[in-house]
Amino acid sequence: MTLFAVMAVMVVFAIGLLAVAPSIHQQIQREKELESIRRGEEVAQAIRQFVEFYRGARLPTSIDELLEGLPQGTKKRQILRASAAIDPLSEDGRWRLIKADVTSLGPFARRVQNYNGGVLPPNPSNIFDRYAIVVVRSLNTETESDIEGEDEEADDGFDMFTDNTPFIGVASQSKSKSILAYYGIENHSKWVFTPLFRGTSGASIIPGRQRPPTNRP
Repeated sequence: MTLFAVMAVMVVFAIGLLAVAPSIHQQIQREKELESIRRGEEVAQAIRQFVEFYRGARLPTSIDELLEGLPQGTKKRQILRASAAIDPLSEDGRWRLIKADVTSLGPFARRVQNYNGGVLPPNPSNIFDRYAIVVVRSLNTETESDIEGEDEEADDGFDMFTDNTPFIGVASQSKSKSILAYYGIENHSKWVFTPLFRGTSGASIIPGRQRPPTNRP
């Protein structure tokens, strides 16, 4: 009888574990997404500092270049933590580099514009305008069919650059659907972390559908 009682308790315990397993998995995934967004935001800020230091004349060409920091007298000023250089959502931990062109930035800019009530937020300073003007002009001349085709193309795949290319932002290599929403976007690979189109708003992270972004102090 004791053996049967123990087995009954184990069965009940196993059923309980099966019931909570999905919620535990979801919570773990949510934490990974939050960490990826935090690190992506850090990379975006490091890119901003890099571009401003060189007055818009050059972009970083690798994450390692951001990790090396910026000249400050005889030393280097660190602008990116080593942990932020790793994407927790990518299998190899490497960020995908986003080039400053319409193909790479256009779909994300369109989604930010829609999320922001049809208005694309300004850049943090006019230094970044040279990298955004082509994208902005493209968005202003797009038709509805262009936008639909743009989204379909973005869903099919993307260029994989993780080194040796000038970049203005980073994104995850993961193509999975997300639990959280970043600027209303619910797909890891479409979250672009860039200093462009940010205005005075911080990252907008919500576990649901779209809503207007809120400003941080």
